[in-house]
Amino acid sequence: MSGSAPLLNIEHIGKAFGDNQVLKDISLQVMPGEIVSIIGPSGSGKSTFLRCATLLETMDNGSLYYDGIPACKAADTPDGPSIYVSKQELAKVHEHFGLVFQNFNLFPHYSVLKNVMDAPIRVRKVPRDEAEKQARDLLAQFGLADKADSYPCELSGGQQQRVGVARALALRPKILFLDEPTSALDPELTADVLKVLKQLASEHMTMVIVTHELEFAREVSDRIIFLENGQILEEGHPDELFSSSKQRVQDFIGKLSRQD
Repeated sequence: MSGSAPLLNIEHIGKAFGDNQVLKDISLQVMPGEIVSIIGPSGSGKSTFLRCATLLETMDNGSLYYDGIPACKAADTPDGPSIYVSKQELAKVHEHFGLVFQNFNLFPHYSVLKNVMDAPIRVRKVPRDEAEKQARDLLAQFGLADKADSYPCELSGGQQQRVGVARALALRPKILFLDEPTSALDPELTADVLKVLKQLASEHMTMVIVTHELEFAREVSDRIIFLENGQILEEGHPDELFSSSKQRVQDFIGKLSRQD
């Protein structure tokens, strides 16, 4: 890992939907080049956490910074109400991260090539020729060079998810978030996507991955976070977490391992 300042800094965030307190005082730092996996049972707040971190949901409390640039700051106290910066400033914050959804979210009426090159042209004003070259390079990197002119409906789920990763990387984010990137795939297609993510890990791409693929998380992560009831129950190096003395963590890992 390079650099001494966190690329992502989340302080005391809280989020409720009505009376349901989904996230409770979560703090997390992610350093450049670090890979952090988030595991935990359904309903533990994993996806809500990711949505707050990527500005798809607004936090109720706490602060959020990317590379030292605030998206929101807590008022009065560290866990006070979140005050967001202006839309113009948020647009700059957006440039720091990419997000890969679990259900692909590709534009069905765009070719694979256009899906990947569209955002750099629209958002970053990259010249079309340059955007196309970069998109073709990314598709080739992920074994999809021959699918550039295909449409999403003509691809397998695994291929669609690889396009989703390429599309997120086309904006050259500093950090990539992935929300259960293999949950909609069968085991064979899952292996294709995990191979791509391992490739990115070897290139020191900073990633935060919500996943139920425990062996994958163990293999690629610098740190694993166990989330339950909207709180971090335990975090640490994969070897530490997999040998946790906490019975709840051991029960969860054992149950998921048996399912795999």
